[in-house]
Amino acid sequence: MPMNPDLKASAPEPVPFPFTALVGQQALQRALLVVAVDPGIGGVLIGGPRGTAKSTAARALAALLPQAPFVTLPLAASLEQLVGTLSIEDALQSGAVRLSPGLVARAHGGVLYVDEVNLLPDALVDALLDVAASGVNTVERDGISQRHAARFVLVGTMNPEEGELRPQLLDRFGLSVWLHNPTDAAERQQIVRSRLLFDADPSAAAACHADALQNLAASVLDAQALLPRVQWPDDALAHAGALALAAGVDGVRADLVMLRAARASAALDGRDAVTVADVDAVAELALHHRRQVEAQPPAPQASQKPQAPAAQGQDVSNAQPESAGASGADGDWGAMPPVPVGTVRPAAAGVLPPKKA
Repeated sequence: MPMNPDLKASAPEPVPFPFTALVGQQALQRALLVVAVDPGIGGVLIGGPRGTAKSTAARALAALLPQAPFVTLPLAASLEQLVGTLSIEDALQSGAVRLSPGLVARAHGGVLYVDEVNLLPDALVDALLDVAASGVNTVERDGISQRHAARFVLVGTMNPEEGELRPQLLDRFGLSVWLHNPTDAAERQQIVRSRLLFDADPSAAAACHADALQNLAASVLDAQALLPRVQWPDDALAHAGALALAAGVDGVRADLVMLRAARASAALDGRDAVTVADVDAVAELALHHRRQVEAQPPAPQASQKPQAPAAQGQDVSNAQPESAGASGADGDWGAMPPVPVGTVRPAAAGVLPPKKA
């Protein structure tokens, strides 16, 4: 049976949802733009229920950046698929080591998207975060290693209902945004209307946002060029440290991430110095997933009976605890009085009892 000629041609790439058309996601948009300016911040972790535009926002960011690849890490990926591998056979035959690049190499200059990152093996997440923070991937095998640049925007998503991410790995993510279901009726209608218009005619919707997207992309490029010249005044450093201490975070990674994100935010605004307001603008993004919950005092056990305070002038030096077996109305309910038990004199050592006839 002859093949339909329409099936031979590759399907065209779908038009991504415009980044500037996202509704009610200002914090998420800012976090993604900040990490696009400085991928060394360590990526963005997006938490929230299903249907809150997590993957849509990540794809929209990749479409905003010029010639940026969008690479998805599957849940079943192996470590070799992620970081690549070396062919030792080629090294033995020709003396040259051949690198088979992984997903981090393909994502260089673009966006690496990890859906349900909390379901990935810890070793895979750890390796991924190492590369995202350093911008360099090192592949080792049998004492041979190669390095290559791998600078990308890491975007991980998770639904807390499907499992948590270990605190050690949470801390490795630079920024985090936690989304919620829209509860405002007007905002909800605006979100639905924007999506329906895009689904009806993606090209027309993208054309409506073409100018805004072009200006935003130019702002990201300008901010990347300005970034090395942006300075941190002492008051900004002190403010970041005070916020981190108030949040009770471990270590100083939160301080560093906060200040790097504030620098990228200032660069997006075209300024060459970080202000206290810049730190405040990104503080919650850097502290939310690192903030320590204050320990609550343990609840009294059901078997423990609270002791009544002693009356004024009462001598409590000879008071006995209730657990000592006190009986009566003030003692433990159901306590039994001690019962004498007879004892049997043991036989003398080395003497056996007489045998029965």
